[in-house]
Amino acid sequence: MHNHQHIHVLVVDDEPLIRRSLSEFLTLEGYTASGASNGKEALNLLKKSKADIVLSDIQMPDMDGMQLLKEIKAQKNPVPVILMTGYGTIDNAVAAIQMGAYDYITKPIIDNEIKILLERLIKERNLLEENLKLKQQLLENRRDCFQGIVGADEKMRKIYALIEAIANTRATVLIHGESGTGKRLVAHAIHKCNESEKDKPFVEVSCGALTETLLESELFGHVKGAFTGAIKDKPGRFELANGGTIFLDEIDAFSPALQVKLLRVLQEGEFERVGDNHTLKVDVRVITATNQDLETLIAQNKFRKDLYYRLNIIAIELPPLRERKMDIPLLADELIRRHAKQNNKKITGVSPEALEILINCDWPGNIRELENVIERAIILCKNSIITPADFPDTLSKRAAKLTAGPVETSTELTGCQLKKALQEPERDLLIKALESMNWNRNETAKSLGINRTTLYKKMLRFGLLKNKQK
Repeated sequence: MHNHQHIHVLVVDDEPLIRRSLSEFLTLEGYTASGASNGKEALNLLKKSKADIVLSDIQMPDMDGMQLLKEIKAQKNPVPVILMTGYGTIDNAVAAIQMGAYDYITKPIIDNEIKILLERLIKERNLLEENLKLKQQLLENRRDCFQGIVGADEKMRKIYALIEAIANTRATVLIHGESGTGKRLVAHAIHKCNESEKDKPFVEVSCGALTETLLESELFGHVKGAFTGAIKDKPGRFELANGGTIFLDEIDAFSPALQVKLLRVLQEGEFERVGDNHTLKVDVRVITATNQDLETLIAQNKFRKDLYYRLNIIAIELPPLRERKMDIPLLADELIRRHAKQNNKKITGVSPEALEILINCDWPGNIRELENVIERAIILCKNSIITPADFPDTLSKRAAKLTAGPVETSTELTGCQLKKALQEPERDLLIKALESMNWNRNETAKSLGINRTTLYKKMLRFGLLKNKQK
């Protein structure tokens, strides 16, 4: 006999004799057992004290087992339900499994059957809890490691894996992505993931913001009197980054002369300060980023091919936000948490309508633009939840325009055609969301900001219920 005293089984049956005999058997098996005579009574008991498993008859007055199952499944953390049924109501039991019952057992109850069923459920539950703990640990480790990069999209997962694979090397990395996609965060993550170098210098230079003369002096340093205003010797960023990492953002801004100097640093680890002929040696890992297509610049003779090959040892392509829309709910949550704290506001999330607008936008400015919209909404929001009213008017219009898709001037879209046109992207979005949450409906509904029933109806409509369900 196992000692399952920490596991509380609630037996729900309108026949006192069955209730009592089952409770006695469960107690002998080492469980904590209690009883209820119908669904209503069971729900009241569940409010007061937590049960771990509900064992319920299907046919009962006041509230039957099916209704009880429905009510339990609608709760935030539903308890597993096992239904007991007479041979005449097996159809009901099959429907109950489809509604989310853990299993069903036929009457008359055979003690050994119920014993095996409960032990299987507990074993599965323990495995699930272990799995969740491990996932949580992984997430926490990742969260520290990836320094605020948020995303569960498949493309992002591949980037995380690549960062982990290259982190403990000193390989040169080129990060490519549109403005606002998080190139800087990726560079930081690569440095922070490197066990032996995370405490060494990480030096960042926004190359596009400086003129050629200033950039040269900034990177390589200068000696006193090298140019007007050079009143003393000044070390450059490469010297400051020695032993660590230098991150050069907007590498496309380098002039041909600076490209030659950078190539030499990469090949030989050598350079001279501006106005000096004394050669300095450094050991620096170089990470660069651009939002331009460097191959096009090579074709236009604006960027050296040999430098490109040196920089592009490891390439990381960051997807724009419009290609990872299922990350918008995650990003919105994280940005709200961050900015609500900064602005001292008690805002917990976004309304489903507001989330729909965020998901339907194309975000040309990517995460940076999303962050600006959310920060503005937090400042304007008067409630605990952000609603469409807190967004700029143009945002709703942009979202509506994109959702409607291109309308040909020659033909009018009928209501039916429009509905059809909108269904395809919605179905794709739904599949992506379900896949990223491992087909777990609860988690998917949460990530989309809709309730489980709405998700179920949408899955039914798009024929997705035959897929792996959880």
